[in-house]
Amino acid sequence: MIEQMVKYCNIVSIVGNIITVRVSPTNDNSEIRTRFGDLAKVEDTNGTVSLAQVIKIDDRNISLQVFSGTRGISTDASVRFLGHGLEVTYSENILGRIFNGVGNPMDGGSDLQPDPKVSIVSASVNPLKRVLASRMIRTDVPMIDLFNCLVESQKIPIFSIAGEPFNAFLARIGIQADADIVVFAGLGLIFDDFHYFRNQFETAGVFARTVMFCNLASDPIVERLMVPDLALAVAERFAVEEGKRVLVLMTDMTAYADAMKEIGISMEHVPSNRGYMGDLYSQLARRYEKACDYKGAGSVTILAVTTMPGNDVTHPVPDNTGYITEGQFYLHDGMLDPFGSLSRLKQHVIGKVTREDHAQIMNTMIRFYSAANEAEQKLAMAFDLSPFDNKLLKFGQLFRKRFMDIQVSMPLEAALDLSWQTLAECFDETELLMKQVLIDKYFPKDRHEQAITE
Repeated sequence: MIEQMVKYCNIVSIVGNIITVRVSPTNDNSEIRTRFGDLAKVEDTNGTVSLAQVIKIDDRNISLQVFSGTRGISTDASVRFLGHGLEVTYSENILGRIFNGVGNPMDGGSDLQPDPKVSIVSASVNPLKRVLASRMIRTDVPMIDLFNCLVESQKIPIFSIAGEPFNAFLARIGIQADADIVVFAGLGLIFDDFHYFRNQFETAGVFARTVMFCNLASDPIVERLMVPDLALAVAERFAVEEGKRVLVLMTDMTAYADAMKEIGISMEHVPSNRGYMGDLYSQLARRYEKACDYKGAGSVTILAVTTMPGNDVTHPVPDNTGYITEGQFYLHDGMLDPFGSLSRLKQHVIGKVTREDHAQIMNTMIRFYSAANEAEQKLAMAFDLSPFDNKLLKFGQLFRKRFMDIQVSMPLEAALDLSWQTLAECFDETELLMKQVLIDKYFPKDRHEQAITE
């Protein structure tokens, strides 16, 4: 391509981290072949070379976002278009490695230059090649496995607020999840959080099946927009070509949306709701829709943190996310809220790939917990409590301690058994309103008798 051999020196403006270059026809080439999203190298007169990306084409004026910023770049600099978009290294050698927002290693290891590269831009999956979700990803988190199962090919956010331990929770899921490969995407991480994720994966011994793409808070903001695409491109390749069950962890998608807003404003785009760009929904959907269970291959499952500024679920980012994803996990006060959380695909696995009592236990536990909240309100307002209300109060305390706390970790079967044990400690079997065949099989009568004695 001619643009790869020609340097253009007519820079007409530098605004923020965006430079605009006037491209003139070369020889008989009357059309500019540079495309939106293509990469370019900006070389200043002092020999400094910076990587940039085409973000706007207006006739022969081409605007580029400079990854490392425009500080020190003069209008005498030259631009050379590379003729392709951003590419990421894909091979078995990337497992156990950490890359920055443009796909370059940042862990001090080899640069992997000889390894094959793949484009981060790919078409959406043909719906005929998608398989209906039917396999569960176990996380050993009872509020997920027992009450809102994470299903392969699902895309689901963790709604939280600043100050909650969502990063620690996300790291634990990455360690405990029943997945072949974990691809981690960090967006605008402070160094402490970056070090925490790295240390947790290494200490737990799962780093060999993990790939990390990290944009730190001190890194160029444009790289923040690349990280999800880098992670998802690699995840898609592992699923399709290697048949792997891939879990993609992303934090924080609100930082991603804020980066979109900042760049959009610098490009003088007309903002929409609360300053965010009008294409916020489509940009988020383009990434989330990469979640897929491929026919005859593996799967990509996406679990992403979305912080809610001011705990406002109507904020544009969580609001748009809720229309795209298949439920959400609502994290607050160090607990997963069973009423705010939802997995719309859990019915595909509950009772089908899990134990026969799963559905009954799930519904009964939530029913009693809802009644326990009502009993607590009666207690707070100094109403008289019935003996059954006192049972509900005891159940509510045990439920929060044994299940809702995100520090709790246990396999699904152990959580089911503990659910039966908790019911036996609080209620008579006649109060459960469950199928008698399940009560006869799973209800621990000795535990119930012990609770009555106590």
